[in-house]
This record gives sequence, C-alpha cells and structure tokens, in this order.
Amino acid sequence: MLIYTNDTSSRLQHTISFIESIIGHQIVVTTNKELYFLEHSIKINYSTDKICDTEYHIIPHTLLFEKTIIPLEIVVTECRNNPCFFVSQDNHGFDVFAAIFYLISRYEEYLPHQKDMYGRYAHTNALAYKYNFLDKPLVNVWIKDLLKRLSTVYRLPSTESVAELTTYNLQLTTSSSAFSFTPTYDIDIAFEYNHQSIIKNIGGFFKDLLKADIEKVIERATVYSGTKQDPFDTYQWLDTLHQEHHLAPIYFFLLANKKGIYDKNIPPTKKAMQQLVQQHAATYSVGIHPSWQSGDNELLVKVELESIKKITNKPCNISRQHYIRLTLPDTYRILIQNGITQDHSMGYGSINGFRASVASPFYWYDLDKEAVTSLKLYPFCYMDANSFFEQHLSAEEAGEELQYYHDTVKEVGGQLITIFHNHFLTEQPQWKPWREMYLRFLEGNF
Repeated sequence: MLIYTNDTSSRLQHTISFIESIIGHQIVVTTNKELYFLEHSIKINYSTDKICDTEYHIIPHTLLFEKTIIPLEIVVTECRNNPCFFVSQDNHGFDVFAAIFYLISRYEEYLPHQKDMYGRYAHTNALAYKYNFLDKPLVNVWIKDLLKRLSTVYRLPSTESVAELTTYNLQLTTSSSAFSFTPTYDIDIAFEYNHQSIIKNIGGFFKDLLKADIEKVIERATVYSGTKQDPFDTYQWLDTLHQEHHLAPIYFFLLANKKGIYDKNIPPTKKAMQQLVQQHAATYSVGIHPSWQSGDNELLVKVELESIKKITNKPCNISRQHYIRLTLPDTYRILIQNGITQDHSMGYGSINGFRASVASPFYWYDLDKEAVTSLKLYPFCYMDANSFFEQHLSAEEAGEELQYYHDTVKEVGGQLITIFHNHFLTEQPQWKPWREMYLRFLEGNF
C-alpha cells in the first residue's frame, strides 16, 4: 500500500505505523509524485488535490503537519453510521489519519481542562464522552472501515473477515480472529486481616463490635484463629480459573513503603507480601502499581520499582497507576525515566470505556517533544470498581456490561484488557455476586 503526501511529519509517520500494527502490512509513505503516479497497487492520495483516477483520495486536515498544541474546533458528525470529525469532500468523507492521531495521542488532555475529585483528567471533558462514543473502539472501527472502502474501490475481496487481498499480495488482519483477552488484577489490599498491624486489627475488631456487625466479628475471629482463610486471599481460586480457561493474566502490586489515605496495602518489607509477589512472578507477568503518594513524589516510583525488582530478583518494566492517577505528559515521562516500557493505565478510573477510543496497544507520542517514545500503552476498557462505585451497577448489570465490551472488542479484532481486584472476588456476602459474575463471564454464560 502506498500513500502520497506533499510533506511528511512525525505525527503522520506515527499514525501510519500504528495502522500498520493493526493491519499487519507495511504502508509506504512517499512525497515523490512521479513514483506514486506509476504505482499500480493500492494507493492513497493524502493531499489537497487529486492526482489520478486510480487512487483513493483523502484530503488532509492541518493537524498532522503542525508542531504546536492548540485548541481545535471539532465538529462531530456521522459517516457510514459511525461518529467522525475533520470532515472533507473526498473519497473517504473525513481525514481518518488526523482523527486517529487526535484520539490516540490524547491531544485533548494537553489542553486546559477540568479535573475530577482526585485531580485527574475528568472523563466528562472528553470528546468521546460528549458525543457518546466512549463505549466504542472507534479507531479500530475506522481502520476496518478504511480497509472495506479500499477493497470496494479496488474491487478486492471483502474485508469483513480476515481479508486475503491476493491481487495485491496483502494480508490485512482486523477480524475477530485477531482478538485476544488479557485479564489483569490490581492488588491494592492483599489481605483483609492477615499480616496487618496489630493496631489495625484491634481497632477494626472494636469498630465492628460497636457497629454490631456480628458477621464481621465472627469472620475476623475465625481468620485470626486460623480456621478460615483470609477473605481477600482469592489467589488460588484465580489460578484455577486461569488454568481452566488458558489465560495469561498480569498482576499489578501496590508496594508503597508507607500507608496513606489511598495506599492501604501491607508494606513490601513484610515476608507475606514478598512471598505473594514471588509466587505470582514465578508463573505470571507481574507489574508495579505506582502508589498514590508517588504522584506527589516521583522519587517514590524508583523506590517502589526497586522493591519489586528485589523481591522477584528480575527487572520490572510493566506498570499501571494506582487509582489511574495519570497526568500527561508528566506521568509517562517519569515511567520512561524509570525503565518502564509497558503501561496499562490508559483508561478511566471514573467510568468504563475506551479513553483513547482504541482497543489495541500503541506507542505513546509525546506531543510536547513531537516524538514517538519507547513506552507502549495497553488500554483497558473495563474495571470492576468503575462498575460498582462510579456507575452503581449490580453484579448482573456489570456482567452484561463486561460481555458487551468483550463482544465489541472481538468484532474489531482488538485486545480486551480488564481490571479486577482480589477483594471484589471474595465469598463475602457483598462480593459473592461479583465473584459469580466473573466466573459466568469466563465460562461464556452472559
């Protein structure tokens, strides 16, 4: 596939490289008009004026050729039953390349915006939320639509399934066969009672007693006596599920040295915490869950990374921000400085959906520096805490929501990444329906 443009840029190259990663085929970008004119395979003219009749013409918006971050007037309309913007009168109907870049670069997060109660980028600022496509992996949908349009123009086989474009020796993979599912878990509170401080346990006991929460008092007593397993210890149950369903999960451990209002895990100096991390690192991928405190003191990221490296005796290059405390570009730059190459924070901690409107991993583009970085982002679209605390869904409703995201991501051949917490999957009365919901989802019973 050949794309002609009057001028190239790092923004355009980044966008094209991302599309290449989705379709599994090289796309050549040229500024040589003569070379383009003589090409007989699939070719896209990404310039203002038409060049020849045997081309697919997309008129460029200025976004990909700018070097500054400025407020843009964006009008969202509809094209082929999907939202779109940067509309133009050409073969495609809008500048799909500029639109993709705008969404995956998180351009809008660099502009002045309202913060939520935790000081994060509020999802209500987002174009996807305002125009009701937060629940759609629109970038993947657009790419699939582009391939379909090209197959129509060039009279190629349909791209509804994995397209074998034999006429031009292409193999484009945007079908459901490319779908993958990665369950991830945030271990914010490893154990509810065991290995906690004596003061916390005694205080909790009397607090439950004063509230006349007899079930909780009894539960504490049975765990303290060793006759019952700690309710947050759901790890063996999860191991069994992963083996049965052939899953390769990722565990993110909160390893703050000091407890704080949002950092409540037992410290990494505790032998029980070290053993838990080691057990998981021996079988699964494990990552660091940078604490809330590290958002105020970036030096703590290095300290917490050193903790997990020391515990596992191997390097750690995977992370996800605790509480999804993410500020662009600062957070990602700090992670890069500390050797992180994969981050799983691209989603909201306030609502489920596609923060970057995409269900596939992509490299972070630092807009301030106008450069692609080494940090690969793995967007998630579903978190149990969002369903429960923010969207106030029942376990049944949350299961239906989760199934929707599964089916939607599968349709575009993306990667479904979910977040669950061990303390949402207990057999305690409040959480047992959520445990059963997750089991039903994995068994395909929604």
